[in-house]
Amino acid sequence: MSKLINHDHNNDGIDRRGFLKCMAWAGTGVLWMMAGGVMKSYGMSQLIDKTTGGLKEGLVIPKADFSFVQVSDSHIGFNKAANPDVTGTLQAAITKINAMPVAPSFVLHTGDLSHLSQPEEFDTLDQVMKSVKTEKIFYVPGEHDVLNDNGKQYLARYGKDTIGQGWYSFDAQGVHFIGLVNVLETAEGGLGVLGTEQLTWLEKDLKGLSASTPIVVFAHIPLWAVYPQWGWGTRDSAQALTLLRRFGSVSVLNGHIHQTMLKVEVNITFHTATSTAFPQPQPGAAPAPGPMKVPAEKLRSLLGLTDIHYIGHTHSLAITDTPLMDPAPTTNS
Repeated sequence: MSKLINHDHNNDGIDRRGFLKCMAWAGTGVLWMMAGGVMKSYGMSQLIDKTTGGLKEGLVIPKADFSFVQVSDSHIGFNKAANPDVTGTLQAAITKINAMPVAPSFVLHTGDLSHLSQPEEFDTLDQVMKSVKTEKIFYVPGEHDVLNDNGKQYLARYGKDTIGQGWYSFDAQGVHFIGLVNVLETAEGGLGVLGTEQLTWLEKDLKGLSASTPIVVFAHIPLWAVYPQWGWGTRDSAQALTLLRRFGSVSVLNGHIHQTMLKVEVNITFHTATSTAFPQPQPGAAPAPGPMKVPAEKLRSLLGLTDIHYIGHTHSLAITDTPLMDPAPTTNS
């Protein structure tokens, strides 16, 4: 467990003394059961029988009303040493999605679809994502998707039914989903920014909802201060989180940092996803963030996707992080 926050003072509107934080940097897969704002975790080693590849005998997982999958940070177009075949690892993630016993109702992609926002990169992404066995794919942009034109190409391709600079909401099986954009006007140090226009829209979007409505928010840059020194946070997230406080169950899904981190604050659960492209260092463990080269045999154990099941009668989300490949066993010499 990494102690990432050593003080109680920052501007994200969260009381540090009251939070539960857990980190699974290696992306080895964790099933999170949420009920009433309290998370219970099960490591994949606790769940999976390595001999059969299935659930361990006698283990009971609650049935879900529907499920969806989060993928993030595919960085199509990246070809450096950290991963010279990001298209291949994205396809490996999709193979895992398509092998699920029940096809997910939809897929959320939480940004950095491309690496340099080039047309051919988006074209490749579109072709690969067409192979996902699901009814719908929802997107939000990452900063790499808006590099050259302030997001005009991204909006033309993926934002036709969105509002403003690409934000939107939709409902599924009694859950209200909100896609936010926090990469177009980054603040000093690379922090994400939502902006006044989007926050005003968010307030109106939430206004007519019952406090018992489960809420899922998804955006690229985390909405809590993971590591502001590296721009891993959103400057005005406190205003958005204040609007979400009245709801009994809120889940916030992000990408950007290329590793799994989870924190629970009363009614709000924050979850970041691993990348399908390359890992990044733990906060503060390197001079700066960026693609991290690891031994080839270890790479796919640090990449993955997130499978999320909604349990209607309890308004709960079960979140499972799945690596593209389990870590290779170590031997003693």
